[in-house]
Amino acid sequence: MSPKLPSRRAIGLIFLLVAGRLATASETNRVFYLRAAVAFHRAEKDFPNPTNFPAAAVELARTSFDLADLATNETQRAEISQRGIAVCRDWLAREPKAAAAHYYLAMHLGELAQAEAPSLAAYKLVHEVEREFKVATELDVRFDHAGPARNLGELYFQAPGWPLSVGSKRKALEWLERAAQLAPEYPENLLNLAEAHLQWRQKEAAAKILRLLATNWPAALTNLTGVAHERDWRDWSARRAADLAEFQKHFKSPP
Repeated sequence: MSPKLPSRRAIGLIFLLVAGRLATASETNRVFYLRAAVAFHRAEKDFPNPTNFPAAAVELARTSFDLADLATNETQRAEISQRGIAVCRDWLAREPKAAAAHYYLAMHLGELAQAEAPSLAAYKLVHEVEREFKVATELDVRFDHAGPARNLGELYFQAPGWPLSVGSKRKALEWLERAAQLAPEYPENLLNLAEAHLQWRQKEAAAKILRLLATNWPAALTNLTGVAHERDWRDWSARRAADLAEFQKHFKSPP
């Protein structure tokens, strides 16, 4: 995601499908939805424009994902995600090694999987999501604050294991740690890793990441600002508070 992009890139959509976990990131808020709709329609109006490709493709892929993620029903989610998939496939036909195109294709495939769940087709889409994120990590793992690594780690963390799906504790830890190492300044990466350690009841590892998150939090508040990050901060703040409470509950002490 080499162009500057808003920070929300979690794919809770897939995890709703394969694990039934309702993520804060998928909550619908009317203000955020209206903003996303305006941005999407503006991007679609400007696309395709040969004079600014691939910037126009990045913008349409991004805004269509944001809108799909805030969809008020699954029919709407499917329609918007299919538009995003079409944009990304067209983009990849022109630029097969565009990391952002593979990344957003995975994101949109995940939204479509959520819209089609529960179904065999939805479960099959999870494997395609995995494949596209892997390609994105090979092309530009640092894209969107280490987004390919972050989302691949979350996929392995949240999905059921074999033979039902692609879930793997070993792979989850590998990729969540990699995202945190590559972009520790980005709260989502540390929150994901902390939540994995908490679920696995790994006290020292969870405490270490939560302390690092506390250290990095002020700088993130300064650097990740503006309308594009409002939804992120609502989500991150709620999750951080929940993680600290969970740590206290299980380990009877602050991290």
